[in-house]
Amino acid sequence: MLLNNFYTIKSIDKKDDQNYTVVLFINENHEVFKGHFPGNPIMPGVCMMQIIKELTEQIMDTTVVMQSLSNVKFMALINPQVTPELQLELNIVTAEDHLIKVKNTTYFGETVALKLGSTYKEVK
Repeated sequence: MLLNNFYTIKSIDKKDDQNYTVVLFINENHEVFKGHFPGNPIMPGVCMMQIIKELTEQIMDTTVVMQSLSNVKFMALINPQVTPELQLELNIVTAEDHLIKVKNTTYFGETVALKLGSTYKEVK
């Protein structure tokens, strides 16, 4: 984990060979939120992208580096004091040339917070 104690995974549920549901809790007291933003903590988008990368590595049991992003849509602000529990739907497909393609939708409750498509290269 790049940011120690930033989040805790509650569960990873494998739906089928490509689809996973992850439930995690964001640590509202993490140092990141003291600067982003004092008195009104908001999840930085780059932290969400890092979480998705780390979950992909854990699920695929490999190390990856980001190659590209597509369809990045931040649709709602995530305030960890209000909604610390997030649900991430991940569709993970292994492509040729050691590429891993991930489609993600992140929710808090019924609200869609993020939609993201990313491609990672497996580090051998």
